[in-house]
Amino acid sequence: MKLERILPFARTILQKAISEGNVAVDATMGNGHDTHFLAELVGESGHVFAYDIQQEAITNTTIRLQEHHVLERTTLLHESHAKVAETIPAHLHGNITAAIFNLGYLPGGDKHITTAANSTIEAIEKLLEIMAFEGIIVLVIYHGHPEGQVERDELLHYVQAIPQEKAHILQYQFINQVNNPPFIVAIEKR
Repeated sequence: MKLERILPFARTILQKAISEGNVAVDATMGNGHDTHFLAELVGESGHVFAYDIQQEAITNTTIRLQEHHVLERTTLLHESHAKVAETIPAHLHGNITAAIFNLGYLPGGDKHITTAANSTIEAIEKLLEIMAFEGIIVLVIYHGHPEGQVERDELLHYVQAIPQEKAHILQYQFINQVNNPPFIVAIEKR
């Protein structure tokens, strides 16, 4: 298949947005795959702030980052991503070039604990305030469960209303696949 699948496409977007020395955000740490990817992209002189409300995610991510020798490039926060503006030091505001959200629930964790549109929207709004010009937010939306469908609908309603003077919004998805495959919404700050 020549069309990029969803997760590789998300990484392609992030690679275009992040350079050595940048600051990036993993808004939904999960098992640390994206945190690790971002830590490699920002390099030794950059930094990644990663968020999750579950201790299991912090533990799994810490192990992954230690195994790859990039833990020192990260700050892991046992906190909601809605606290992004308050937890990233003010001197770094304006230097954040990318953020990623993998919405839904922790793979291998408690499926009753899910992301929610209200905190995700709050995090997006705060990121748009503190990100660099042309900073990119990637939302990977998993909507194969009831809470994910509610979050999907509220997020799509929200992003479609963002004025084009404030951001470019892209939706990337396969429209003929079964079982509600995930899709991407990318937001580029203007």
